[in-house]
Amino acid sequence: MSGLAVRAAAAVRSPQGRAPGDRPAALDYYRDLLTPFGEKPDEELLNRGAHVHHRDLADLLVADEGVGRSRPELLIVTHALPDVVPFTAVAPHLTDRLGGGAANFAIAQQGLAAPFTALRIASAYHRAGRAAEVVLAVLEQTTLPTPFPLVQETPLIDSAAALVLGASGDDSGPRFVRAHSAGSAADALGEGALGSDLGEDGTLLVLGPWVTEDLPERSAVHRVAPGSYCTSLWLALADHWQEWSETYRRVVLCDTDPRSGRSHVALFAHGEG
Repeated sequence: MSGLAVRAAAAVRSPQGRAPGDRPAALDYYRDLLTPFGEKPDEELLNRGAHVHHRDLADLLVADEGVGRSRPELLIVTHALPDVVPFTAVAPHLTDRLGGGAANFAIAQQGLAAPFTALRIASAYHRAGRAAEVVLAVLEQTTLPTPFPLVQETPLIDSAAALVLGASGDDSGPRFVRAHSAGSAADALGEGALGSDLGEDGTLLVLGPWVTEDLPERSAVHRVAPGSYCTSLWLALADHWQEWSETYRRVVLCDTDPRSGRSHVALFAHGEG
């Protein structure tokens, strides 16, 4: 069976947040959540936040024509930071917006590894004949009830990306081949880790903003600007997949989780097993 290839994609950056009238519910929720642990929400921090819910990000992704017309059999929502308030099960909500027929779930608490995990799961579903079309959504909102260095010091923006993946063909984009992780970006990108030398012509290396170590020179490198935690690579892929598909035979995505120090790599390619 052919692999999963990019069929459509969408990116959302810094959307408008919710009105202040929606914020008391979030404050009440966080008081109940934090009080048993001897903590309380930082009201000033909450008030400064944009209050862009995961549901808002999902709805904006669906508004894209390519994503909106998808009718997936599997839908996976991933995120590294929690929702403003978990009052909506976002994976079922997004599934309902896309025909209502997909098996759906979310992957969280893996940091920026979550989308890589989702790709491996989606590939396994596809190989088993259980999903001819898959939607993968990566969501990131930055309104939190207590200080979190990644958000305040980077700083991060509210953002989201979605990939529509389907059986690869002549008219499809780059096909997902495999994903793995290692203790450093150099190890994850090391010779043999991806099947061949990454320095070869026709390979684009896309580095996320958290890759700070020195790496061997490559002939083609795209560095993603800072501003997000787990959405960085996927925003870039959503923006450029068609252009990259026409220019490169292989696209390698790599980023390092600043919290764990572990690096994650995904390979997309044309004509590879």
